[in-house]
Amino acid sequence: MLVQCPSRCIDLTLSHLREAGRSRRECVVLWLGKRAATNIQIEVCYRPIQSTAEDMFEIPRAGMQALHGELRQRRLMVAAQVHSHPAEAFHSRADDRWAIIRHEGALSLVLPYFAAHTTPSSFMQDAKVYRFSSAATWVEVPFCQVQRECLEIL
Repeated sequence: MLVQCPSRCIDLTLSHLREAGRSRRECVVLWLGKRAATNIQIEVCYRPIQSTAEDMFEIPRAGMQALHGELRQRRLMVAAQVHSHPAEAFHSRADDRWAIIRHEGALSLVLPYFAAHTTPSSFMQDAKVYRFSSAATWVEVPFCQVQRECLEIL
């Protein structure tokens, strides 16, 4: 299912990732949206309460409780998670283990170098995009398929 994300959400996501990156810390941002017939429309760019270090992030119990409250109140779902890495972008074992979302078709985007050099116009080229499969694994989506199959920036 195609996730449609407004450009303002890309701007805010990059702002959060860069802010954490200036302190040499990873950061995770969740894209919250509503499912429609053929797509998921992102409405909120949400930075949860999180514990971070240079090479990891974790959302503690209080962060998960706040997230669930936000989802209930706004009647939204987590469609994608976006996080940064200190160097190359890839889905690490820790990313697999600590992923916030695990529904088929969910997206996990990873940006390199704490998103320091990523701009809204380079976001799609810089991000590695992974999709949660029916086999319960994160599978990288080839760049040539991303815009056609899983992510559109509006």
